[in-house]
Amino acid sequence: MRIVIFCHSILSDWNHGNAHFLRGVATELVSRGHEVRVYEPRNGWSLQNLLSEHGEEPVAEFHAAYPLLQSIPYSLETLDPDEALDQADLVLVHEWSEHELVRRLGQHRERVGSYRLLFHDTHHRAFTDRTSMAAYELSHYDGILAFGRVIRDLYLAEGWARHAWTWHEAADTRVFRPMSDLNRKGDLVWIGNWGDEERTTELHEFLLRPSKALGLKTRVYGVRYPDDARQALTATGIEYAGWLPNYEVPKALAQFKLTVHIPRRPYARALPGIPTIRVFEALACGVPLVCAPWDDVDNSGSQEIKLQDEKP
Repeated sequence: MRIVIFCHSILSDWNHGNAHFLRGVATELVSRGHEVRVYEPRNGWSLQNLLSEHGEEPVAEFHAAYPLLQSIPYSLETLDPDEALDQADLVLVHEWSEHELVRRLGQHRERVGSYRLLFHDTHHRAFTDRTSMAAYELSHYDGILAFGRVIRDLYLAEGWARHAWTWHEAADTRVFRPMSDLNRKGDLVWIGNWGDEERTTELHEFLLRPSKALGLKTRVYGVRYPDDARQALTATGIEYAGWLPNYEVPKALAQFKLTVHIPRRPYARALPGIPTIRVFEALACGVPLVCAPWDDVDNSGSQEIKLQDEKP
């Protein structure tokens, strides 16, 4: 099959966790003999921030970590859907794409009709920013791939789509696997972004205070940590190590005794059943994982997810 993916970025995972799953999916498809073309905006904010802070080296390292993947930059003003989707069998459009791009691709699907067009949602904005999500023109899409049942149900209940399926994220076991014989760096490692006040209280409750109370040697990786967050880490005796490429996560996990999962508040309270990909990555690496409270109503950790048409 010829498969075309539109996403914000696969080159950069700087504050862009959606790249994790998309890289694994694209790699798996290529390894199975499919032709995969990935388009990302030429001046996407994730890549621009990565280049600004770290230069070109992370891009070269990405290609070394994912030798099967290539990225095609596009500008919305000059993109030709006829050329980009020529002989496509399946087109996957990620939900961080521009509204205008989503609309134009839907119009192309209606006019050409020779491929399947799916919208892929791996974020909580369908619940927390309904106005923006409702503005996507999805009437000509064949369906929605949502990374949790509650998001899938929302698309159907709101009438945003006629068909929707649950497609949980998963770890790419080519990259995320147990590693041994690494020098131990400490007790606890946490990898994630501070994140727009969506889990500040939870980070203090489940990371900072326990680390201090237990006297753990703890390291934190991530971006977008404001000054008060860094000061809190320092006051707690936690080392802040900045951005970490996601393909380096297995090595980081192997250097510590355990990690924790602290879901953002929308997932823990309003969107049960969505663990996000960090859980799967930690489990794939075989490290002890302690989770802050969340309700696995989808049984995502224990059941094989089958793709089938589902109704709320």
